[in-house]
Amino acid sequence: MTQNPETAPLNPAEGTDLDALDNGTYTQLRTARNEARLELDGKWHQISPRYVVSQIVQNAIFLVIVAVAAVVLNVVLHQTWVWIPAGVILLITLITLIILPRQAKAIGYMLRADDIVFRKGILWQRMIAVPYGRMQLVDITQGPLDRAFGVTQLKMVTAAATTGVQIPGLTQDAAEALRDTLIHVAETRRTGL
Repeated sequence: MTQNPETAPLNPAEGTDLDALDNGTYTQLRTARNEARLELDGKWHQISPRYVVSQIVQNAIFLVIVAVAAVVLNVVLHQTWVWIPAGVILLITLITLIILPRQAKAIGYMLRADDIVFRKGILWQRMIAVPYGRMQLVDITQGPLDRAFGVTQLKMVTAAATTGVQIPGLTQDAAEALRDTLIHVAETRRTGL
């Protein structure tokens, strides 16, 4: 199958290791049943499974803090009503943790000739195509627990606030390779990055 040169995947820039984008990631992107109609060319890249572990640990710490606060309010101030909001927070966080692995498998991005396409969600899907020429900033963010698990978040900022994209759960190598590629492409298109 031949690809249209305008929608063909981005060729690797000199010195950029695009193979690092798929090292240590999920092997198959979870997709919705109707995605076959989108007709996007290129290759979907995914996030690291370590992102799920990092999020589980962060949410577990949050749950411990909520539980300790509820116990302190109950024991010290004799407030029994505190168990209701604590229970609601616990239930919502546990539901979020149960669906987190499925959500992580649905996150993906594709490098195309003129833009990067980002998708996430299974029930509520969001797909964003960000033209390389519209990017103003490419930022890599890493919190302390993310750093411990070796995952980062790459943020692309555009002039329009609604098209900014955050890709969580990238490995450090993938984030750096993607950042370098995006900056190289943006420089060749005179976008000011």
